[in-house]
Amino acid sequence: MRHGKKVNHLGRKTAHRKAMLANMACSLIEHKRINTTVAKAKALKQFVEPLITKSKAENNQTVEKGTHNRRIVFKNLRDKNAVTELFGGVAEKVADRPGGYTRIIKLGNRLGDNADMAIIELVDFNELYNAGKPKAKKTTRRGKSKKVEAAPAAETETETKAPAADAENKADESEK
Repeated sequence: MRHGKKVNHLGRKTAHRKAMLANMACSLIEHKRINTTVAKAKALKQFVEPLITKSKAENNQTVEKGTHNRRIVFKNLRDKNAVTELFGGVAEKVADRPGGYTRIIKLGNRLGDNADMAIIELVDFNELYNAGKPKAKKTTRRGKSKKVEAAPAAETETETKAPAADAENKADESEK
């Protein structure tokens, strides 16, 4: 039974597993998609998604919190260039996404050892899947009050303009 065992050890010791996940996460951030086995892709997804959330939160917080988040992410990734790319380009792209930053696409089995292979990619960087879909509107529950107030103001403006135009038309007809 595997009660209470959340970590997939991937047949490696702790230090080797952490180093492998850090290297895979850096490659994913740099190349936006990588090929790997399904088990490693699932482990990488659990590893990298909280780091992306921390990078995204830097824009909404004070400078001290942003620096702290950078240090936490650097502790896990161990690559300055990957941290810079994560807090720069990737954080801007995923700013409005509430989670689910990665996608795992299963490819089939590898020829040599018949291992299940997959592509793990950052969702917002795949141009093929995002090309046909328009950006979804953000829905808020208080949005109707603003629209209701704006509608009567527009009607009053048109009502005031309409009688003036009618008066001009009547004046033109009387002159003829």
